[in-house]
Amino acid sequence: MKSTRKSIAMLAALALLLSPAALADSITFTGTVAASETYEVYAPIGGRVQSVAGDVGDRVSADTVLATLSTTKVYAEEDGTVTGVFGQPGDSAETVSSLYGSVISIEGGSVYSIAASTDNAYNTTATKFVHVGESVYLSCYSDGSHTGAGVITAIEGTSYTVRVTSGEFLVGETVNVYRGNAAVSTQRIGRGTLSRTSPTAVTGSGSIVSIAVAAGDTVQRGDLLFETLDGAFDGLYMSGSDITAGVEGIISQVNAQQGSTVQKDDVVAVLYPEGAMRIEASVEEANLSSIHVGDPVSVELIWNQDEEVTYPGTISGISAIADTSEAQGGETESAVTYTVFVDFTPDANTRYGMSAVVTTQDIAGSAELSEELTGDTEVAEEVIGHDGD
Repeated sequence: MKSTRKSIAMLAALALLLSPAALADSITFTGTVAASETYEVYAPIGGRVQSVAGDVGDRVSADTVLATLSTTKVYAEEDGTVTGVFGQPGDSAETVSSLYGSVISIEGGSVYSIAASTDNAYNTTATKFVHVGESVYLSCYSDGSHTGAGVITAIEGTSYTVRVTSGEFLVGETVNVYRGNAAVSTQRIGRGTLSRTSPTAVTGSGSIVSIAVAAGDTVQRGDLLFETLDGAFDGLYMSGSDITAGVEGIISQVNAQQGSTVQKDDVVAVLYPEGAMRIEASVEEANLSSIHVGDPVSVELIWNQDEEVTYPGTISGISAIADTSEAQGGETESAVTYTVFVDFTPDANTRYGMSAVVTTQDIAGSAELSEELTGDTEVAEEVIGHDGD
């Protein structure tokens, strides 16, 4: 009989303690899904943006191309043979040119030139006056056995330069220059000495991205030789004209625009790295004493609230600076709130900016309940014991 009465008393005490009035209240506050960290994508070198591939909200992998820079392309200005390639991708075109005289050296179809003068021209006004671009006939002075053709490329006073375009001559040979296509004395416009033409030195500016030719290649006027970008690559490591994401995540900001110019280390885009989601919520200062870093919470996203899907979370931080905003409802007072950061594990349906409801778990109330339950059970036992006596 004693035992039965004791059990009934204990159950009554337990029911009393488990009533809503006996439990401490939990706190609910709202927030949004935000990024716990960001990743900035920098331009490795300067240049004009040729294209932009990514949009805000796109999910990207580490090697996704976000933007491509337009390179400066250097073309062959004449037909000839590549006799030297002195630069390689990553090199500074200016540095290579200062060391070797050029990035690429091309030997043209004609390897001779003549330093001529009108001093030995036929003595008429017409033959003493020559023109840049004028085509001429050439014949060796000694016996006329070596003949060819050329074009006047420069004039300074009575001196001028002829670039030999055809024919076979000997370096150092004296050559008569005629107007027209034959060795006619009345059309002689001068005489000069034939020398070896220096190969064409092709230079550039910026850093070399790619080389399109190799030594020994035959090129034609207009063929691509190499490409450059503004500035210098770090450590001469050529990273190319594509700017890639660098990490897996979501694009949150795109700063580059097609046709715009970027400098080295400009922030081209900002990403939210994969797995960097958390809840950022506002809590009124009156509730600060009820929450602590490390407290477990329950997270519910508004969009699927009807499905009663919850995510376990933990308070990972509480801002030390208040966010003061104008109170709602037309009040003139300001509501002082603090930002609370909640870590949780999102699923595939979770997106940045979603609204969330965070509810604290009543661990403190449970502890108090356990204490009270123990104390009241002892009281109940004592009362029943006396009654039995």
